[in-house]
Amino acid sequence: MSLILGIESSCDETAAALVASDRRILAHRLAGQEAAHRPYGGVVPEIAARAHVEILPRLVEEVLEEANIRLAGVDAIAATAGPGLIGGVMVGLLTAKGLALAAGKPLVAVNHLEAHALSPMLSEPDLQFPYLLLLVSGGHCQLLFVEGVGAYRRLATTIDDAAGEAFDKTAKLLGLGYPGGPAVERAALDGDPAAVPLPRPLVGSAEPHFSFAGLKSAALRAHESGRYADADIAASFQQAVVDCLVDRTARAIAAAPGATALVVAGGVAANQAIRGALTSLAASHDLPFVAPPLWLCTDNAAMIAWAGALRFERGLVDGLDAPARARWPLDPDAEKARGAGVKA
Repeated sequence: MSLILGIESSCDETAAALVASDRRILAHRLAGQEAAHRPYGGVVPEIAARAHVEILPRLVEEVLEEANIRLAGVDAIAATAGPGLIGGVMVGLLTAKGLALAAGKPLVAVNHLEAHALSPMLSEPDLQFPYLLLLVSGGHCQLLFVEGVGAYRRLATTIDDAAGEAFDKTAKLLGLGYPGGPAVERAALDGDPAAVPLPRPLVGSAEPHFSFAGLKSAALRAHESGRYADADIAASFQQAVVDCLVDRTARAIAAAPGATALVVAGGVAANQAIRGALTSLAASHDLPFVAPPLWLCTDNAAMIAWAGALRFERGLVDGLDAPARARWPLDPDAEKARGAGVKA
């Protein structure tokens, strides 16, 4: 059994955790920055990076103290090395490098997307490779065939906005506050999902990918028209996202025979309407549906430590020259999607 110290700092969550390879989470600390970013309606990279510098050392000390473990007692130190806001990624990775050097421990440079992809295995011991993963978050929206640790085949990506990004921007235009995803979900509870005629980009098309920029723009036009209540726009927008995700995922299921389960991960996976629709989709294809607990969907250090444990036990460790990366695709050989930019 190995014990891994994990560090996460890729966006606006600062976190540290101690996780054992038998799936025990010995300690976890997370500090959000919502109050600092709320006046701007989104994450300000410089503010986020400075907060990581101030907060991270204390969190590392707290998880070691809670678990009653000295740094010398861990087997490796794992940290997000990308993708993400480069300033924040550098803070966490440099912290991990310093700790690894001081304690003489191996470093595991973790792909943040791989941590999300493997996080369902932390809470679901029976989940086996290969599985079909819908990775849906603020910066990414992908369908991946997860064949094993370090082995991913991308089936689809977004050609413009990610689903979580569209949620955040829609919340901002409706004045619902930050963070946008939960705000839209709350507002949608009081709205009619059929009230506003919004598009479902790429639904039913032969192209495998996602697109949410047009949906976001349509929500803006509906708001500016003054014809619809904000709750109805929120509910209709959320339903349109659900319909897009279900349609694209159904297409991926047909393209991924042999999958043991349909799995969802990433911050948007905390949305209950999306979870419910994917549960029904999986059942209609006789597939188990697996989703991490809500707290494991959003950015956290437990998933970084868990991914680090899986890589460490396979001998996949990194040197102290491991780079911080703003972009880091899980499937570098995937064909570029039409119109794809950083989300590919």
